[in-house]
Amino acid sequence: MSTVTAAVAGVRALGRLDAERSPQYPVPRFWKLLLPRISAGMVPFEQACQTAPMSDLLNGRVVLVTGASSGIGAAAARVFSQEGATVVLAARREDRLAALVAELRDKGAEASHVVCDVTVAEDAARAVDFAVNTYGRLDSAFNNAGLGGDRTPLHLMGDDVYDAVMDVNVRGVWNCLRYEIAAMLSNDGGCSIVNTASVGGLVAIPAAAPYIAAKHAVVGLTRAAADEYAQQGIRVNAVAPGTTRSEITADWFGRNPGLEEMVNSMTPQGRTAEPEEVANAAAWLLSDRCPFLTGTVLPVDGGFVNQ
Repeated sequence: MSTVTAAVAGVRALGRLDAERSPQYPVPRFWKLLLPRISAGMVPFEQACQTAPMSDLLNGRVVLVTGASSGIGAAAARVFSQEGATVVLAARREDRLAALVAELRDKGAEASHVVCDVTVAEDAARAVDFAVNTYGRLDSAFNNAGLGGDRTPLHLMGDDVYDAVMDVNVRGVWNCLRYEIAAMLSNDGGCSIVNTASVGGLVAIPAAAPYIAAKHAVVGLTRAAADEYAQQGIRVNAVAPGTTRSEITADWFGRNPGLEEMVNSMTPQGRTAEPEEVANAAAWLLSDRCPFLTGTVLPVDGGFVNQ
């Protein structure tokens, strides 16, 4: 028996053991998808091992990710799928979504995408319906779509900026929560939602006033939903990222020379986070590893709000 054949047999044996222990999720999805390709010689076993799920933190979960075309959302798509989740990616830019889904599928993940503008209630409903119709249910959601804003002084800022920032960051979360929760109520508990807030939702930061107000509102929606649905098996938490590499921060830093250095000087760890660091925190909050945790806003900020 060759090394590859023996290894594949070993993985199948583990799958049988998993089936005896947990009939609901008998074989980790990653291996279920890749085993036929490994057996046919289409994917080297060594390559499969290199891209295998890190810990199956989200094994078997169907997770909707909004704002998935870049930044924290795209990082979350990669982290969640690597942790065993089936991911449904939603954003406005279909070309980026399609490329990311292709990347994930090439690595053996189960992924699909739906074009969605979270500010439009019908789009949010369609994204949730797509997940349920495609995979039979929705277990978790990461409401991450967001919009930054200028550092224009508040008294000089136009209504258009206020409206755009509040529409995406607040109405977007509101729209998604309503349809996600409605879908999750038909499940037998064990569901979870994570919203992307910000340290700007906890304290004032050098950002646009509407952005700070919007992220405070996300914290409020998170706590309200957590309280309302705790006894119905839905946990709702939020991550509050500090300075994190994304399109929003790249735009801020590009238009405000010295801003990154100033913010980093206020952060005990003294650096800008990578989006994967926030995504890993969200993955844990979505998982079954913290079943008694709901209504929490978790700073992922290098100690910024601890000052």
